[in-house]
Amino acid sequence: MELHRGGVGSQAAGRRMDGDCRDGGSGSRDAGSEDYENLPTSASVSTHMTAGAMAGILEHSLMYPLDSVKTRMQSLHPDPRAQYTSIYGALKKIIQTEGFWRPLRGLNVMMTGAGPAHAMYFACYENMKRTLNDVFSHQGNSHLANVVKQRLQMYNSQHRSALSCIRTVWRTEGLGAFYRSYTTQLTMNIPFQSIHFITYEFLQEQVNPLRNYNPQSHIISGGLAGALAAAATTPLDVCKTLLNTQENMALSLANVNGRLSGMANAFRMVYQLNGFTGYFKGLYARVIYQMPSTAISWSVYEFFKYFLTKRQLENRTLY
Repeated sequence: MELHRGGVGSQAAGRRMDGDCRDGGSGSRDAGSEDYENLPTSASVSTHMTAGAMAGILEHSLMYPLDSVKTRMQSLHPDPRAQYTSIYGALKKIIQTEGFWRPLRGLNVMMTGAGPAHAMYFACYENMKRTLNDVFSHQGNSHLANVVKQRLQMYNSQHRSALSCIRTVWRTEGLGAFYRSYTTQLTMNIPFQSIHFITYEFLQEQVNPLRNYNPQSHIISGGLAGALAAAATTPLDVCKTLLNTQENMALSLANVNGRLSGMANAFRMVYQLNGFTGYFKGLYARVIYQMPSTAISWSVYEFFKYFLTKRQLENRTLY
């Protein structure tokens, strides 16, 4: 599968030249949309980072309540008052019993981490696609933000704010607590991003072969790519959630003294408590959360990339 856009870009350049010759310069009217096809080589790093940061912030802000539900549904031994059978039922119960704003607890720390993480995420994506063509790699993530976010999301959490959570975890568990799921996160990112990016690029070739700015194609490709990647990596996500939250009731049932650490130990504990099906806890919630999340992320990213690059081209023309 060819991921670079050089061929399409050269065709676009030819069409622009033809248009200028035929119309006496009127072909420049669509220069912004034509140059969009060449973005991997013409857009600046700052453009990719700005677009990526906006995409990450909007994605996580809009979908955060579903992320809270996913975290709770992945609990290995939930409190009887926090057992849910559906996403809608979970949201309804959380709001009714814990307050309207409860599903949003931890959103501020997630947004703080999402902006910089996605800025690096998409900048690396564009750079890797341009230089290696068929190799994708993404390891940027805010592990502190993930740990704090998931502890705030848990039922009957002792933490009331992100700052108090950071202080308590630092004081009682040390700095290493924020990186217990580090290897699991990296291990999950490799297959997730490989499936995610390759599926997105493949679908773009099918529904948007000329790589024009096409919001509908970005939404469809992004949503399907995210859903497939999320489903395939759910077992790793369950282990990551366990390592981040250090679920007390589950640790007690498994006779674990102190804190659980290490991906291998997390895998063994999940199987010990819930069997093979435990690896797919919250699968439906994860897919339902990830599908619109990646659709939002890609559509917002492609829009800002198009908008910022078009503005740069217009400014360059004026001067």
